[in-house]
Amino acid sequence: MNRHNFLGHLALAITLIFLAAFAGQIRRWQNQPRPVYVSRTETERESLTPKRDGAEVLVRFRPGTTMERMRNISLSLNDRIEDRIESVNGLVVIEDEDGLDAEQVAAEYRGMRDLVDYAEPNYKITLEPEFEESGYGNDDRAPAELDRDVPSKWPNDPQFTDQWSLENTGQRGGKFKADINALVAWDKTKGSEKVVVAVLDSGVDYTHPDLRENIWFRPANIDEYVDDQLGTVNDLRGFSAVGDLSDPMDDNGHGTHCAGIIGAEGDNGMGIAGINWKVQIMPLKFIGAGGSGTTKDAIEAINYVIDRKRAGVPVRIISASWGSTQKSKALEDAIREAGEAGILFIAASGNASANADKSPHYPASYELPNIISVAALNRKDELASFSNYGAKRVHIAAPGVDILSTWLGGAFEEHSGTSMATPEVSGVAALVLAVNPDLSVKELRDRLLKSVDKLDSLNGKVSTGGRINAALAVGAK
Repeated sequence: MNRHNFLGHLALAITLIFLAAFAGQIRRWQNQPRPVYVSRTETERESLTPKRDGAEVLVRFRPGTTMERMRNISLSLNDRIEDRIESVNGLVVIEDEDGLDAEQVAAEYRGMRDLVDYAEPNYKITLEPEFEESGYGNDDRAPAELDRDVPSKWPNDPQFTDQWSLENTGQRGGKFKADINALVAWDKTKGSEKVVVAVLDSGVDYTHPDLRENIWFRPANIDEYVDDQLGTVNDLRGFSAVGDLSDPMDDNGHGTHCAGIIGAEGDNGMGIAGINWKVQIMPLKFIGAGGSGTTKDAIEAINYVIDRKRAGVPVRIISASWGSTQKSKALEDAIREAGEAGILFIAASGNASANADKSPHYPASYELPNIISVAALNRKDELASFSNYGAKRVHIAAPGVDILSTWLGGAFEEHSGTSMATPEVSGVAALVLAVNPDLSVKELRDRLLKSVDKLDSLNGKVSTGGRINAALAVGAK
């Protein structure tokens, strides 16, 4: 074989070897789990799956078990206590160091019945894409409805005309006055800077021009937050359980949208009007940019709110636009403690088109005296096609389809979900506290649930049978 033929055969052999290796690599890539990218339009209907990396579990030891005893037990199982949840007696976060599955670790602790109340995996919470409603046309108001428009009563925010949940004039195929009666409520109160609402979500874009004046800022007479495991946290604008603990900046958008519904600054000549023109929004971040968080991080944020309330911050409401069918005893205990501290917890009923009485959606379905579960309505006063319902477990309804609110980067967007209905009720709760700041959790909850417009579409679907009415709630005529 001459040298030329030899080099040709050698090149061919190398090429074949390379192609075989490349084909094998392609097969390996194809067998790898594909990443799931979360769109910026996602809102709610979350799913929960056990958090695998780190094998973290939430364990509540029985009363009287000392921290030293807890540590000794965890060390005997080659685990370590990562954190203690101060607001719930005996609740700790334990991290396995054996490489075991989280459910296996939880089972080990559940086996210690004389020492442990419960043990559960630290579940991952993931936001899923929002649901769409269809069938809305252009503005088709009747002449009488057009005559009723009284722009002089409206705030000067240029996009207020698109906020049908506050003033439904029949725009885009809606039903006249299928709204929360905000204009009449505003005759009584437009909110108060003394009311603090915590938005438990993906954080809040506190630099948004329509939100920044209504963002909570830790007052000088309140010390920085101190956590047993985290140490001292510079919580100037709230709290983040992920990333930089002192910075609850939203990098997802969901929390910013919810915050604007509650408290975008009203009558400031820009964007939209929140249900409260003046209020303090406390940003809480437990969901990251990719749209996921964990039960532990949600509890950490609730723990923070309870601590701030006890330190003197007048925070009375937690607005929670997320959830799942997975029940967590640890999360239930944390919400119960928030109620004991005087905090109402308003939660999304879920976007699964399901009967929550048969298929509970948590945290909205916990049967606690400080929880309100919220269903979503469209602009025709109909239960949204995606909304969960339940004559027992879902309490009230509010607008939740095509809701215009604040978004990242100073923008404004429309989104749909029980995620949007929830801050509608939270916003009304804040209006009530602006007028009656001394109401107990029970009194505030009762006031909201009694302040509804009864709707045939909600008969047998929510326990009150009605949509929240802000004017009734604040006592306006």
